[in-house]
Amino acid sequence: MFRLTPLNILLLSVCLGLAGCGGSDSSQPTTNSPTPVSAPSPDTGDSGNGNNDAGTGDNNNSDDNNNETPDDNAPETDPTFATAINTSRFLQQATFGTRPQDLDALTGTSASNWFKAQLKVPPSLIMPVVSEFTPSPTAEDDFNALYIESTSVAFWRHAIAGEDQLRQRMAFALSELLVVSNAGGEELTDIPEAVASYQDILIQHAFGNYRELLEAVTYSPAMGFYLTYMGNLKGDEVTGRMPDENYARELLQLFTIGVVALNPDGTEQKDDNGATKELYTNQDITGLARVFTGLDMDYDTSDAKEINEFALPMAVYPENHSEKSKTFLGTTIAAGTGPKASVTQALDHIFAHPNVPPFVSKQLIQRLVTSNPSPAYVARVSGAFSNGQATLPDGSSVGDGRRGDLTATLAAILFDPEARAEATERGGKIREPIVRFTQWARAFSVKNITPEYQEMLWDTRDASMLGQHPYRSPSVFNFFRPGYTAPGSLSAASDMVAPELQITNASTITGYANFMTYYITGLQQEVDVEDLQASYDEENIPLNAENAVESFLASYDAEQALAGEPDALIDRLDLLLCAGQLSATSKQEIKQILQTVAQNDEAEPLRLVHLAVLLVMTSPDYLVQK
Repeated sequence: MFRLTPLNILLLSVCLGLAGCGGSDSSQPTTNSPTPVSAPSPDTGDSGNGNNDAGTGDNNNSDDNNNETPDDNAPETDPTFATAINTSRFLQQATFGTRPQDLDALTGTSASNWFKAQLKVPPSLIMPVVSEFTPSPTAEDDFNALYIESTSVAFWRHAIAGEDQLRQRMAFALSELLVVSNAGGEELTDIPEAVASYQDILIQHAFGNYRELLEAVTYSPAMGFYLTYMGNLKGDEVTGRMPDENYARELLQLFTIGVVALNPDGTEQKDDNGATKELYTNQDITGLARVFTGLDMDYDTSDAKEINEFALPMAVYPENHSEKSKTFLGTTIAAGTGPKASVTQALDHIFAHPNVPPFVSKQLIQRLVTSNPSPAYVARVSGAFSNGQATLPDGSSVGDGRRGDLTATLAAILFDPEARAEATERGGKIREPIVRFTQWARAFSVKNITPEYQEMLWDTRDASMLGQHPYRSPSVFNFFRPGYTAPGSLSAASDMVAPELQITNASTITGYANFMTYYITGLQQEVDVEDLQASYDEENIPLNAENAVESFLASYDAEQALAGEPDALIDRLDLLLCAGQLSATSKQEIKQILQTVAQNDEAEPLRLVHLAVLLVMTSPDYLVQK
């Protein structure tokens, strides 16, 4: 009987050239993927008109100003949901993965209506899940492992099962631009409310305004702790103390404008000698750093309301704020200006900088659609960011008309002709490991989405696993840089960036294959319940280990029915996982392996399905999202 093991699948993949990556190996997944093979598509149904009312966003009104202007008489000509393949491709960009029921429900309908409906879905927040696992005041151990990792539990729950998929996907994209990480230890690791409150800021503002998001981020205790300006004191000429410059520097370099002047299409401005124009000097950073003095925990409110101080915005302490003038980026905040007014004026001035729209827009495009957007694509999205409005395929508009509207920006990204056009050699991006796992879980209707019972999911950043974990990047520079070029790669030879390849190497390839083998084949069912329960009891984790056996089990009923028809099985996996991008060569090689295994080992249908899923998910056609 055939027995699927990590070694089996890795060897098969390497032999096929399906798991290779790095260097100049021809098997490396780059944005130069094979020409896609068209798959049969169902008949196109009626489109429907965009006549939904404006959404209300979330409870704190951060999204409330995204108006929708319906046009009931405008016919929808957009092909986004015209076929199952088109629908799957869009959902892979806009959500954490395509579900079979989504294809059934959405194919032939209006993508505009889906987008507007998603704006109205209540947000799935992180803090309520953290509260679910917070030990009682009488608990012997206030810091059991599950409580500490409860933000991970919440993320996997919402990413896989949340109905607010568009919001969750946008929040995750923002988290890789406005980075806070709980990987460094101390409070951000030991107090989950810290990063949970920050995650909720991104979730709540995902459809809001970038200027308002910057304000919420600036007053976030998690960001204040992470970039070391919490408790930042004004300078002291006697002792030589200077305000901490960390946040001032990263606010400019990573969160808003970058380091060199950009054109509206994201290309670098050059002088007559071909040199770029740097935007600021150390003097600008020094002046801006004075703005962020006098911010610290709001202990008075947290004590009075018995709320964890990390769950509240930081308070201002005027006595610790610099009274000096603050000069940066060609403006000066007058001496004696208070802390709140200084922060407001500083953020207003930075936000008005012409670099902000292309800088933010290009990175969001990279996170959702393609690593190498054309300048024209960036310019169109940058225009939507600047104007605060975008037109949907049905003729209706979203956005409130204010600069920085993220709903308009997101719509412009997803519905741009470059995003919706057929795949090109320069199009697409490497799928992040986190998204690969969520996509598998959604594609195969995983039951019992209970990450609390899956200790492997509490931290997947090790190279022996996914090599990446949500909100746990190694630094403020994210898991990978937006301009990363893999040395010696085909993408580099084509003058293309491939950010996600920065976390791809021989170890992570093996780790990914082993990790996916574990879940695809349901190896958690073999857990020793008694040993696991003893571990829970020892760590004061209030769980019943018997539930771990049924946790994260995939449903392969539809696939098993096709196990005897390899072509049909591969086509189904191609639709769900690759949105029709699986090449004819890959299909043929996978088919040959399935037939060989079925012949030689008399493998049962479920084992063949496991093998097929794993072969597809380690193929370059899958690893590169087109």
